[in-house]
Amino acid sequence: MTNQLKSELLMPAGSLQKLKTAVLYGADAVYLGTPDMSLRTKSDFTLEDVIEGVKFAHAHGVRVYLTLNLFAHNKDAAKLDTFIDTVQTVQPDGLIIADPGVFQYVRERAPQLPLHVSTQANVCSSLGVRFWQSQGAELVVLGREVSFDELTQIRNDCPDVRLEAFVHGAMCMTYSGRCLLSNFMSERGANQGNCANSCRWNYKLHLRLNDGTIRDLEIDDSNRELFEFLLEEGVRPGDLMPIEEDSRGSYILNSKDLCLLPKLDQYLRLGVDSLKVEGRNKSMYYVAVVARAYRMAIDAWTESPDDWDAKPFMDELMRVPSRGYTLAFHDGRLSNLAHNYQHTGQVSDVAFAGFIEVHEPDALIVDVRNRLDVGDVLEFIPPRCEPPIRLRLYEFEVVGKSKPLEVVHPGNGAKLRIRLSMFEQEAQATLLERLPCLTVIRKEKPLTEVESARVKLDRDAARLEQAEGAGSTCDMSLYTRHQTELADALQSEAERSEPRFVRLNAPGCCGRGCNGCLVFWHDPAYAKGRELMKHKKMGERLERKMSGEPQT
Repeated sequence: MTNQLKSELLMPAGSLQKLKTAVLYGADAVYLGTPDMSLRTKSDFTLEDVIEGVKFAHAHGVRVYLTLNLFAHNKDAAKLDTFIDTVQTVQPDGLIIADPGVFQYVRERAPQLPLHVSTQANVCSSLGVRFWQSQGAELVVLGREVSFDELTQIRNDCPDVRLEAFVHGAMCMTYSGRCLLSNFMSERGANQGNCANSCRWNYKLHLRLNDGTIRDLEIDDSNRELFEFLLEEGVRPGDLMPIEEDSRGSYILNSKDLCLLPKLDQYLRLGVDSLKVEGRNKSMYYVAVVARAYRMAIDAWTESPDDWDAKPFMDELMRVPSRGYTLAFHDGRLSNLAHNYQHTGQVSDVAFAGFIEVHEPDALIVDVRNRLDVGDVLEFIPPRCEPPIRLRLYEFEVVGKSKPLEVVHPGNGAKLRIRLSMFEQEAQATLLERLPCLTVIRKEKPLTEVESARVKLDRDAARLEQAEGAGSTCDMSLYTRHQTELADALQSEAERSEPRFVRLNAPGCCGRGCNGCLVFWHDPAYAKGRELMKHKKMGERLERKMSGEPQT
């Protein structure tokens, strides 16, 4: 089957600001909810925000789906009428529901509302899709556990109902969010939108002696060979599974993040109606960069399917903090590369520096979101396909301060004024148009040894997983070496950070040709590099020998 209409890119909107960011960066549709009636108790939306957000999105030709996907208790039923009355006033393009009782109630109370079935309903088969279609569902969100082969069969079996599939975002270690671990550990209901992510916590092994005392079991080089811990499941006697832990604990339930962009062409060719990105609790930087990468990837495939290559878009997604990427259930069962056992947390080599909040006739006003130091290179990420614009700053003009600063800290309403005249290598007359309000800005992030090892290991794992899915054989030696590097770094708990690029008063050139980089643009030593940059994209790195003097 060939998709006659371009698959929609569906982005999360955890706040009104993030909704507008998603629209700016290329979403075809957004989904959102209020904290009392959806599976996102941390939502920043009020009902008034929802009304404003829907009007904004519709004015820009973007569809809006509202979530009503909680598992309802009797106490929730009293709120339904008020919610439905408000929703009808808003006129969304779809209402996402998981609970069959709520689905039937809304269908009878407001039959004109388009109803979608949430992933929480765990639809993983053609039978499930047909059932919900017979109940009046216009779109069915499939469970994350559905493989691509199964999705293909469902698409062929159910051609007359819209299908939605997750392509990016956090993965739940259990079955599409059906988890009670958070309830047990912290009395926070995952199925009521209040998951504590207990699966990502650090768990440590202890020893209970026969006299009832409990002691830490410290395993080090002096006693490591004396112990081996094995787990035996009740109906598998003799099938002993090893349990491994280092001095820091273990992350035995810590899944990597879903990323199907390397296989996106298959989903577009199949004709999946909606490609869903998870992340209503993520930052506006996440929303912007992920939307931009998938938007460019979809548009590139639409323009030339035969020449489509995922690499440039994956390179962009690598600049987004993540737990490492996995293809998850795309090829069927999870592989051993789908989990991080040694380290949790989201890592990347960039930080969210801020976003453009206001335009002045001759300047950009930036809301600062991370510490900025003299010599930092700021990378402005334009919406859609234009390459990033880079600017190195040697002092900071902060709104309300009489003198320039060398360091700017986030918080306390810090606003940075950046004069358009500082963009020496850009057409300044068009900058305000190319960098609209809500444009996000990033900067290089110095990595600790642990973070650096994690980044390398995550990239190796993604490469190997993709190769395995394609039936190729890959050399595991580099992955094994990086596993050892991460283990060693974790053991030493190195806290030293090293900037990857040159700062103020340091010799050499990073070879990116940044705006405002006086070393590169004005030093005669780099005359050859400047000529070469004229024929390269802005920010494309020069080789060491090309930029002039050796890089440091």
